[in-house]
Amino acid sequence: MRVIDLLEGGMSREPGRLCVADDQVAYTHGEALALSHRVASGLWAAGLGRGSRVAVLGANCAQMPLAMVGLLRAGAVWLPVHPRNLLSENVAFMQENACEFLFFHSGQAEHLAEVRAALPGLRGAVCLDRALPDAPSFDRWAADQAERFEDDEHGPEDLAWIKGTGGTTGRPKSVMICQRNAEALFATFHLCMPLDRPHVNLVVAPLSHGAGNIALCVMFRGGSLILHDRADPDRILQAIESHRVTTLFLPPTLIYGLLASPSVRSHDYSSLRYFICAGAPMAPPKLEEALEVFGPVMCQAWGQTEAPFILSWLAPEELAHPNPAVRARRLTSCGRASPLTRVEVMDEQGRLLGPMARGELVVRSNLVMKGYFQRPEEQEAACRFGWHHTGDVGYRDDEGYLHIVDRTKDMVISGGFNIYPSEVEQVLCAHPAVLDCAVIGVPDPKWGEALKAIVELKAGASATEQELGALCRERLGGMKTPKSIEIWPSLPRSGLGKVLKRDIREPYWQGQSRRV
Repeated sequence: MRVIDLLEGGMSREPGRLCVADDQVAYTHGEALALSHRVASGLWAAGLGRGSRVAVLGANCAQMPLAMVGLLRAGAVWLPVHPRNLLSENVAFMQENACEFLFFHSGQAEHLAEVRAALPGLRGAVCLDRALPDAPSFDRWAADQAERFEDDEHGPEDLAWIKGTGGTTGRPKSVMICQRNAEALFATFHLCMPLDRPHVNLVVAPLSHGAGNIALCVMFRGGSLILHDRADPDRILQAIESHRVTTLFLPPTLIYGLLASPSVRSHDYSSLRYFICAGAPMAPPKLEEALEVFGPVMCQAWGQTEAPFILSWLAPEELAHPNPAVRARRLTSCGRASPLTRVEVMDEQGRLLGPMARGELVVRSNLVMKGYFQRPEEQEAACRFGWHHTGDVGYRDDEGYLHIVDRTKDMVISGGFNIYPSEVEQVLCAHPAVLDCAVIGVPDPKWGEALKAIVELKAGASATEQELGALCRERLGGMKTPKSIEIWPSLPRSGLGKVLKRDIREPYWQGQSRRV
C-alpha cells in the first residue's frame, strides 16, 4: 500500500483526537488530514509531480509532520534535512537530489537566500512556523490551495523518502526508502509495540532522523505527537507526566541527561509503556538505573538509515527480566530479529555462522532500502551474497539475542549521530603544521563514544590542541569537532605507510566488552 493510504486509515478513525502539538499550536487528526490535501494541491500547483523532491528543514514544530503527510499525499519524496548539519552539507544533499520545494523553520531563515541561490530548480519555499518577508507561513500558504487533491496513483517501489548518510570515506550517500519499505516499518513498529489505545509520542529527537520514522508510525494508528524543539531534561520529565506520554524515543546521551536531573525521581511515569533507546549502545549500568527510575518500560531497537529503525527488538519484558543473571546478559543485547526480518551473522566469505561466532550482521527484510541514489558500486557492496550488510560486527547468543561488539565501517556514533572520521581528518590535515592524523571514537560515559584526534605535526612545525580544535569548529561545527586532541611524535604505520588506526584505538577500548 501507499504510505498516504496507511496514514489516512489511522488518522481518519478519530478526527477530533489530537494529532500533533508544540508549545504554540495544536492540530487534530481531522485538521491534519484536511491540510494534507491542501499541501498536496499546493505542491502540484507549483509544478511538482510524482517523484519530485521536497525538503523539510529545521527544528521540530507542529507543522513539520503535517508538511510530511501532505508531500507524501502528493506522491512527492520527503528529503529530511538535519538542522545541526553545516549549511554546505545540507545544500549538497539537496543539490544531489534535485530538491524542488522547501519547507523550513524560521530558525533557518538566515540561510534561505543562499539555499535559493544554490538550488536553481527550487519552485517554492514555505516557512513552517511563521510568515517571513520572503516566504509565506505554512498555514497561510496552505489556506490558499485547493481543498481537495485528487489522488495520484503510485506503486510500492516508488520512493517515499530519501535520507542522507555517509560512507567510510565520509562521502555522503542518499538512501532511497520506497513505499514498500515504509509499509514494513509501520507494521514492524506496531507488532513490536502494541497498545490497546493510540500512542502518545513525545518527540524530542530531530524529526529528520529516527524520530521522524516513529512519528509517522504513531500517526498511522491515530496517535498523538507532542513536539519539543530542544532537549531540556526537566521539560521532558514534566511532559511525560502532564501529557500522559506512552512512547518516548531518546538516544543514550539524552537518557543520561534525564537520569542526572535532580527532579528525575519527582514525576509520575505511570503512563509510559515504551521508552525506546536507539541510535547507539547504552551503558549497562545506566540502563539498569533507567529501569529502576522509569520502571519496566525500557526497550532497545537496532536499525540504520538503510533499514529503518527496527531490525532487532528488545522488548520491555525481556529487558526487565526478574532473574538478575538473565537481565545482566540482555543489558548488552540489541534484542532478537524483529518480526518480518531475518538477521544472521556472516563471515568474510559469505558463510552464515552459528551461536557465539563473531561476524558481520546481515539482514533480509522489506525494511531494507531500495538502494543508494547514483551509487552503484556502494550499492553492490552493500548487498553482496544476497544479504544487506550492516557494517556492524556481532554475534548471536544461545538464546538468539544479538550483541553488537564492533564496526566494520570507519564510523563513530557520538550522542546518537553518525560522524565519519575522514571528514574531520581532511580538515585537520589542511592545517599547514599537520603532517597526518587519525580520528577515532573512544569510550565516553555521556556520549557513548567521543571523537578523539591523534595528530602528527610536520618536522619543525608547531600547533596547539586549542588551535586545531578551533579549526574543526569553524569548518565542521561543534558536533563534529573532536572532544579531545593529542599531538604525538609519530603515528603507527604499516610497512606500506598506512596509519594503523586499530593500534591507535586499542588502548582506549581495553577492558570494554563492546567496541562501539
